[in-house]
Amino acid sequence: MNYLAHLFLSGADEEIMIGNFIADSVRGSELASFPPGVQKGITLHRQIDSYTDRHPVVTESKNRLRPEFGKWPPVIVDVFYDHFLAAGWNKYSDEPLKGYSKRVYKILKQHKAILPERVRGFLPYMIYGNWLVGYSKLSGIEQTLRGMSNRSRFNPQMHRAVSVLRAQYDGFQDEFERFFVDLRKLVETKSHEDV
Repeated sequence: MNYLAHLFLSGADEEIMIGNFIADSVRGSELASFPPGVQKGITLHRQIDSYTDRHPVVTESKNRLRPEFGKWPPVIVDVFYDHFLAAGWNKYSDEPLKGYSKRVYKILKQHKAILPERVRGFLPYMIYGNWLVGYSKLSGIEQTLRGMSNRSRFNPQMHRAVSVLRAQYDGFQDEFERFFVDLRKLVETKSHEDV
């Protein structure tokens, strides 16, 4: 899952949201330097990623892309799934996506002091480009994948996967919806545990 899903699955707790958002930029040894709520969010992010990587429905989505994109389908599918969450947002939240995004950006800015340097570096671009709302459009997904490709030393041209998404949209959407039901159950279970 990409940024939108991780933020959404954090619920209302701002510290968990921050941790879930920054987790990819936090090394294991750095975990203890964050407040307990942020640590919970980082741990939740890692549990979500581990569950996602092993889920058979996600494997179906990755297999659609594997012939053309080699080792990159896990990254691409994460972005595709954020698209389906954003595009179908009203199924999952009573708060409109635009309002949710504005609120999240405000929270992230308020906690800027504890964000890792890498996150502080891209956050202004994320807010200016309104990435969370942009995920709802295929053009936004294409832009996201192009940016990720350009930042990779291999430049895997992941933005070309949008043509596969267009051609097999219903199949990817069905996979996302089946998977997201399971993922939300996992997160609900974890929220009752001391993650």
